[in-house]
Amino acid sequence: MTRKAGAAFGKAALTVFVAAAVGGSLFATRGMTDDAEAWRSAFARPAELPAPEGGPDTEAQVDLGRTLFFDPILSRSRTIACASCHDPSRHWGDGRMRGIGEPGIELKLRTPTLLNVGWIAPLGWDGKFPDLESVAFTPITGPNLMNLPEDELIARLRADPDYVAAFAATFADREITRGGIERALAAFQRTIVSGSAPFDRWREGDATAVGASAKAGFALFNGKAGCHECHGGWAFTDGSFHDIGVGRGDDIGRGRLFPTSKGLQYAFKTPTLRDVAQRGPYMHDGSVATLRDVIDLYDRGGIDRPSRSPKIRPLHLSETEKADLLAFLDTLTAEEPKGKAASR
Repeated sequence: MTRKAGAAFGKAALTVFVAAAVGGSLFATRGMTDDAEAWRSAFARPAELPAPEGGPDTEAQVDLGRTLFFDPILSRSRTIACASCHDPSRHWGDGRMRGIGEPGIELKLRTPTLLNVGWIAPLGWDGKFPDLESVAFTPITGPNLMNLPEDELIARLRADPDYVAAFAATFADREITRGGIERALAAFQRTIVSGSAPFDRWREGDATAVGASAKAGFALFNGKAGCHECHGGWAFTDGSFHDIGVGRGDDIGRGRLFPTSKGLQYAFKTPTLRDVAQRGPYMHDGSVATLRDVIDLYDRGGIDRPSRSPKIRPLHLSETEKADLLAFLDTLTAEEPKGKAASR
């Protein structure tokens, strides 16, 4: 499935789901027994990995990208790899309030998870990267990140016989180039997909996979709480940008790229909710400590300002409803984080 097709799939699935909710009795019961096929279809996983323009990634590209991803040779000090900040054991994030660069400097933004990243371009909290290939050299060469100039990285790889052989076997030009590094890293990251969770087993028909509270939370998620408006589809994200009433100061998110757009001031990328219960702290700046705090933020509506999304409004949730939402979100965590280091 191409990225474009994946986006169309998600939009179509969400349309079907919302239509069913409005037209039928989908949320009429705590057990979510009505119109099961509609909501199961809306949250079905895509059948194939996303593919970039020009065709699907090859196994050799994925293998080379995996090796690069886990290799600290990509940083000036040779101590930080891509996996240092995007750790598979931490659900492809780092568990910190803010990211940490090679010089030990705390960054302005939280490290985003790479779960399902192949489906949600543009990328970055402000969407400045059009695709995965365009991301790679920003952290590698960034002076506050991995701090390694492009020419030095390529020289290092060309001095390594294993990498010389791997690039020669992977790419038609047989050379170690910036484009090859970008394609290999992107190819591997497109394979980073969230694992099966209790929600998926429930969606597939196992009525015992989640409890009554979680089922009630799912109804709230798609009903009164309105969470599905931004967190729809199998990856639980619309891949878009919204001001949800959080964040202040000079970091205005996507508004930096579109300064004349009132609605994009303080608008940041909608993250996936897969494994969300294990991925705190939350928000683009790590300013919200717990998932319960996130629910409380949405319940009160966040900061009231002209750019705040019209989807954000006080919800007036009861304590029981908040507990049900938490129970549902917990069902989105896969049993085991996926990913493994490469051996050389």
